[in-house]
Amino acid sequence: MTKTANKQVICKVLLDAGKKDENVMALCSDSRGSASFTEFARELPGQFIETGIAEQNLVSICAGLANCGKKPYAVSPACFLSTRSYEQCKIDVAYSDTNVKLIGISGGVSYGALGMSHHSAQDIAAMAAVPNMRVYLPSDRLQTECLMKALLRDEKPAYIRVGRNAVEDVYEEGCVPFEMDKATVVAPGTDIAIIACGEMVKPAADAAILLRGKGISAAVLDMYCIKPLDKEGIIKTAEHAKAVVTVEEHAPFGGLGSMVSQVISENCPKRVRNLSLPDAPVITGTSGEVFDYYGLNAENIAKVAEELLKDE
Repeated sequence: MTKTANKQVICKVLLDAGKKDENVMALCSDSRGSASFTEFARELPGQFIETGIAEQNLVSICAGLANCGKKPYAVSPACFLSTRSYEQCKIDVAYSDTNVKLIGISGGVSYGALGMSHHSAQDIAAMAAVPNMRVYLPSDRLQTECLMKALLRDEKPAYIRVGRNAVEDVYEEGCVPFEMDKATVVAPGTDIAIIACGEMVKPAADAAILLRGKGISAAVLDMYCIKPLDKEGIIKTAEHAKAVVTVEEHAPFGGLGSMVSQVISENCPKRVRNLSLPDAPVITGTSGEVFDYYGLNAENIAKVAEELLKDE
């Protein structure tokens, strides 16, 4: 099983694009190393800007470049990009409708032991609440590549969150059923629907395999497009299931679970259980340790799904 960090794929796609189009630019806030953008800076120094630890400047400079016809990508830790520069993301990028792509690296609890100051468990809610701002959380390297190539073709603002560590493939080489702003059905099912985003898609898919071994048919929906949310995909998947489980590396408020619950309550009411990080500073540990501690793993997802079905 191939394991690659999504941030590395982002750099490769942008580097390839930058070699063909001098307007493609990458800007970092003292984060080229952690963002895996050292190669971009080395090969295309004229299309790379290092702002230093100044996230607000990073975003505003990107907006200025976009208004000059450039195609800037702001690459910075998600925990800082989504908080320190929130006003600039809101006004300079979204409100002004500038062609700036905000790449939040090391999202969720990727920084592990560095604690709450370096975790981004609120960014889905924060960015999705901004009018005109799209929000994406790709699940693996293959989907990340498809998403980045699609974003290169449009001129609208977007926030993309990826993790820090290498992740296992969800899809297969040459077989990625990607459609822009449409959730991907990873597995069909009729008993329980599991809707996940980002790094939680792989454990959701593994949970479906565990459930299948117990005679339970579990659908898995990869909701990489948090905003615009694929409501049609949610309804179609939920209508054929008895209950729904959502899984996200985010706080319990305002994220995927909240959005899915709203759609289902309005269109096809049924029980929804949201698995997420707690409304509290998380424990210290690696991403895997944190996920296991809070039940964001295949075993617990399958367990919760079984419990929900027993109550139906």
